[in-house]
Amino acid sequence: MASMIDIQRDIILNAIKQTTRGDWKILILDEDTQKLINNVVKEDDILNLNITNIERIEDRRQTIRDMDAIYILTPKPHIVDCMMAEFDQRRYRGFFLIWTTLLPPHLKERIDRSQMAREQIRSFRTVHLDFHPQESHLVTFKDPWSFPILYHPECNNLVVKHMEDIAEKVASQIMLITGICVALGEYPIIRYYRPRNPTHEASVLCSHLARFVQDKLDMYSQFNQDFPPQSNRPRGALFITDRSMDLMAPFLHEFTYQAMAMDLLPIQDSDKVTYRTIVNEEDPEAEEKDMEISDKDKIWVENRHRHMKDTLDKLISDFQKFIADNPHFTNQDAQNAAGMNGLNAIKDMIAGLPQFQEMKEAYSLHLTMAQKCMEIFQKHKLPDLASVEQCLATGLDEDYRKPKNMTDQMVRTLDDEEVTPADRLRLIALYVLFKNGILPADLQKLLFHAQLPPPDGEVIRNLDLLGARVARQLKEKRDAPQPLFPPKPAPPPNAEDYGLSRFNPALQDMLEEHVRGTLPQDVFPFTKMSPDDAAQMAQDNSAPASLRSAKPTWAKSRLASVEPRQRVIVFVAGGATYSEARACYDVSNKTSRDVFLVTSHMMKPQLFLRQVGDLTQPRRSLRLPIDQPQPKAPEHLFEKPEPPKPAPPPAGTKPQIPGGLPTGPRVAPGPPKPPTAAMAAVNLNSSKHSPAASQSSTKPGKEEKEEKKKKKKLHLFSSKH
Repeated sequence: MASMIDIQRDIILNAIKQTTRGDWKILILDEDTQKLINNVVKEDDILNLNITNIERIEDRRQTIRDMDAIYILTPKPHIVDCMMAEFDQRRYRGFFLIWTTLLPPHLKERIDRSQMAREQIRSFRTVHLDFHPQESHLVTFKDPWSFPILYHPECNNLVVKHMEDIAEKVASQIMLITGICVALGEYPIIRYYRPRNPTHEASVLCSHLARFVQDKLDMYSQFNQDFPPQSNRPRGALFITDRSMDLMAPFLHEFTYQAMAMDLLPIQDSDKVTYRTIVNEEDPEAEEKDMEISDKDKIWVENRHRHMKDTLDKLISDFQKFIADNPHFTNQDAQNAAGMNGLNAIKDMIAGLPQFQEMKEAYSLHLTMAQKCMEIFQKHKLPDLASVEQCLATGLDEDYRKPKNMTDQMVRTLDDEEVTPADRLRLIALYVLFKNGILPADLQKLLFHAQLPPPDGEVIRNLDLLGARVARQLKEKRDAPQPLFPPKPAPPPNAEDYGLSRFNPALQDMLEEHVRGTLPQDVFPFTKMSPDDAAQMAQDNSAPASLRSAKPTWAKSRLASVEPRQRVIVFVAGGATYSEARACYDVSNKTSRDVFLVTSHMMKPQLFLRQVGDLTQPRRSLRLPIDQPQPKAPEHLFEKPEPPKPAPPPAGTKPQIPGGLPTGPRVAPGPPKPPTAAMAAVNLNSSKHSPAASQSSTKPGKEEKEEKKKKKKLHLFSSKH
């Protein structure tokens, strides 16, 4: 399957390669593009493309006017200010500008009007890169502020502009995901979520966003006659949804490895996803270390979507196999590593494996994380809590019948002192959603009974801003809400079923209905549909069941392995859960589709509780980036550089006499050489100045050797041509 990490890396490297064209150049990034590129590309891979150095546009740098520079920049006002200072200083010989998304018209006009910019710009283009592939099929914009902007009542004036920005990014991703940039792009069918009987203002969010994306793709197709190119791949599909489509998923405890670890452990998700643990435990050289959790970790990729029980079994069996493959372990070691109680024995054995450091650290990390998860699972009574949660979320008990006495079960769970306050709040939220609203007085009683502070009540009440019905009147008759998708039938007796994992996110049901061709058009309408699309829909809907199996067929879904896979992109505005990410991978594996999840940010339960609670706080207390002082270009970029002082001639050489004939014999011109004098002036540490580029090259032997050593340090001689 295609990987968004590989796609973005290839686009970045190809953009640099096409710009250098074998000539030596400097690469200039800003703070945002540096993080973006560091996420997917190794520095050596960039330096091997005839790049002498990588620097930040915000930092102090030396002026090198006999070299060209490539700029990969985010289109922000203060970055354009930095660029105008670069033009004014004539810092490099020529400027090759690459923007990570379209430059706003007023900023582009500012550059276009500058004569100095026109004189120095050698190329100016956009390569859509403004996204962060967290996994092969999971893309985020790292924008948690998207949630309050979309749902906070005081942010209504920001919504339209924010949706246009999202549409720009989503439209870019379609072209990237489905074909490595526009040249191999695809024109997807767009469908969006339209809730039945909506009661909240944000109910029109998906329809507006879908229209924005459709307009941008239509405009691109209008100005690019070769888009989309001919292909035998089934036409892609894009689904525009938002957080309100499934309010159960963020509150529920899920017991697959990744979702459980992200919920229960202090995993940091900033530039990289990391977990702080002790490396080489039981060793004199033990140290705390932030271990990265990414697609580079094969153990993580192989196990992250397994149920925690299966993950533990797999880790233990893999380690037992490792013991069997290494004869210096004893049979007693193998026996100690067996069973659920073998985790500590395995960790002890790992500590004594200095010759397998990388494997040792990887297994130690995941065994530690799994063990911590299981300790919390037992300590805070998560089995009992999850049993009630599953009944509330699915509307069915473990026997797939209508549950009884749910209020009593919930109150008993709230009484348990081992259940954390945050878990009690999550349980009450699920109960209110299950009941489709309760009396305000009853909500107060539940919060008091759970010993939760009054502000926690705002989390429950604010759910109405996302379309939930929270309160009802004393004699109000209210029908049970129609489920978005019909409940699934009970699995056959011999099927593997986890009683605490019966709930499926709505996103998974949506994808499965799409594959079967039975997705309801009233809830998921098209932005527009051609006659060919309508014919395909009719064909899909004409045979919804298989006569042999008497259940919905997956024959259409199981495309032959030799055929190109259809690409399905799901965008979730306002944040997605790790259970939804897992659902996308599950459908990909079952149906021979490539399903990509794209979202503003990944949402852990604690973050969701906080963000929902903040929806009635004053806007100024949210400290939205748009309400803060905007970043400015550093003052030092506008300082006039001092004129370079001429270097004194080396001792023992005759001064040059102006005029007259050359003093030495004439030498025929040779082939072009790399600008080594300019390269010698480059410094990887941009905060320190390098020797002047005009320094004489006629040096004694010792100095010449030192110069070569210096160049090697700067990657000049190690770069591949």
